[in-house]
Amino acid sequence: MVETMTEHLPDTAAPGSAEAGESADFASLMMRAYELGEMIKQSALTAEYVYLKEQVSQDDDVRKLAQDFAKAKERFAECERFGRFHPDYNEALDRVYELEARMDAIEPVRQFKQAEQAVDLLLHEVSLMIARAVSDTIKVPDNNPNPKGCGSGGSCSCGGGGCG
Repeated sequence: MVETMTEHLPDTAAPGSAEAGESADFASLMMRAYELGEMIKQSALTAEYVYLKEQVSQDDDVRKLAQDFAKAKERFAECERFGRFHPDYNEALDRVYELEARMDAIEPVRQFKQAEQAVDLLLHEVSLMIARAVSDTIKVPDNNPNPKGCGSGGSCSCGGGGCG
């Protein structure tokens, strides 16, 4: 499912789109963005995501576990303020991991997370495609907890200073 999500988008330009050499005004660009957003909202990926989100939110076991998980995260955050030398730090962290694993073991939660990742990937690829159409150097944010490249601690050869 990690395949390119944008391959499902239409190849043709939208009716009334600017021809080569014409410039589009801000209102026209915003209208196209709105239309693209509507297309994404109507996609099968988004429909699956919304359906699974609803299923997860209505599951009593998941709701209870989510409340326990939120409390465990709060407790860990309190311990974390004092660092890993807090006497309950490891116990609080272990509890967070335990509840997270229990959550991930529930099939609807697993399916929801996969659907959420698929929608996130689609949105990132669309953003990247738009940005690259303007310039190869425009930064496009994503939800990757371990980003690569400039500004992320990775090594690169950009001229922005501080990296490489």
